[in-house]
Amino acid sequence: MTANDDVKRTVLQEIDRQGDALIGLAKQILANPEPGFRERKTAKLTADWFRRLGIPCQEGIAVTGVKAVLEGGAPGHAVAVMGELDSMIVLGHPHADPQTNAAHACGHHIQIAMLLGVAAGLKAADVLGKLSGRVALMAVPAEEYIEIEYRDELRRKGAIEFLGGKAEFLRLRHLDGVDMAMMTHAIGPVREGVVGPVPEQGVPAKIAIGGTNTGMVAKRIRFAGRAAHAGAAPHRGVNALNAAMIAMSAIHAQRETFRDEDTIRIHPIITEGGVAVSSVPADVRMETFVRGRTTEAFMAANEKVDRSLRAGALAVGASVTITTLPGYLPIRNDEAMTETYRRNAVALVGEQHVVRLGHRTGSTDMGDVSHIMPVIHPYMACAKGVPHGNDFLVEDYALGVLTGAKAMAMTVVDLLADGGRLAKQVKADYKAPMTKASYLAFMRGLMKEETYSA
Repeated sequence: MTANDDVKRTVLQEIDRQGDALIGLAKQILANPEPGFRERKTAKLTADWFRRLGIPCQEGIAVTGVKAVLEGGAPGHAVAVMGELDSMIVLGHPHADPQTNAAHACGHHIQIAMLLGVAAGLKAADVLGKLSGRVALMAVPAEEYIEIEYRDELRRKGAIEFLGGKAEFLRLRHLDGVDMAMMTHAIGPVREGVVGPVPEQGVPAKIAIGGTNTGMVAKRIRFAGRAAHAGAAPHRGVNALNAAMIAMSAIHAQRETFRDEDTIRIHPIITEGGVAVSSVPADVRMETFVRGRTTEAFMAANEKVDRSLRAGALAVGASVTITTLPGYLPIRNDEAMTETYRRNAVALVGEQHVVRLGHRTGSTDMGDVSHIMPVIHPYMACAKGVPHGNDFLVEDYALGVLTGAKAMAMTVVDLLADGGRLAKQVKADYKAPMTKASYLAFMRGLMKEETYSA
């Protein structure tokens, strides 16, 4: 038995004591889903909970973000614990907002409850005094990179510069002075590190750790043609929808050129395809991501997408305006932090229920943070269904909220106890790929808008 074990026991008991309320909060957020940079109700619930715990907080960061800080008993390194405020937009989800179709189809509602569970546990009597350093508690907006047109308008008005919440937190200096960060996501069934339909053999995982994700850029595209009567005089029009369809076919024609190991993913949608069936479409809008395992891979694919978009416009005599927007960088999980978290996860659920993930082809803005400081991004296998699908539902709230909060809080204790010895080691051993200044310069360099006319 160590002094750290006594501190952890106090933390776990406090999380359990507030367990029903924390799970109730997660379900309240589930019932009030809000997309990114619109999370007013969720942000207020979060701030109210911080105040209930006696923790002052700052609101309105990057439009809707909330931040609070816990001070340890002695100086030391700062650890950020994050949760994401926003929802997806998914048609047909059983908990979708009937007006907006917003839905927590990725489990962010349990992240905020986890975050506040960590806060509650660390705020328990005789805990913070035994830690050296600070814990920054951050409820971050807009991880789901959706509604690109809406967010780009916010950017043009100066309300934001980047379209993801963590990039905005970085830009606005709310991660200045933070040395390492963590957050935990929900996931569906996992066995042997593979996410997806659960095979009959093997022990189902409860916690998944490690792994990598793709990075990406986003694109907002407008094809401009010329309207005309679609029946009487289509020859006098320029069909922007045809330009878009040709461009999409050209993108598909590129797929055989992508290397399997680069895990390129391109998935455009048409957000506006015309105003009336009797008029030749003159204004057609698209959005897409270009994802890849490495920055080099997705940037090379991005050039091919631009060529395809130009080809669509050229083919029908239209013009195309391509707005390229910085997205997210591939995530890097710090091995020392991952191993510390793994030991705590095993203590909570058993060795057989903790698995390591391989490469996954989704993207997260935690990848951006991981290029500047050590990061972990584990998963709680507490849900069923397909992420971002209308069947994605958290089933085990005790696992997702309470065990998730406990594993992170225990890891914070390990990092900051004993004079912050482990945090010092993690910080010293980490070789950051970017500084904050070089990260911001890289992101700003991705942003461009170009118009091509036939």
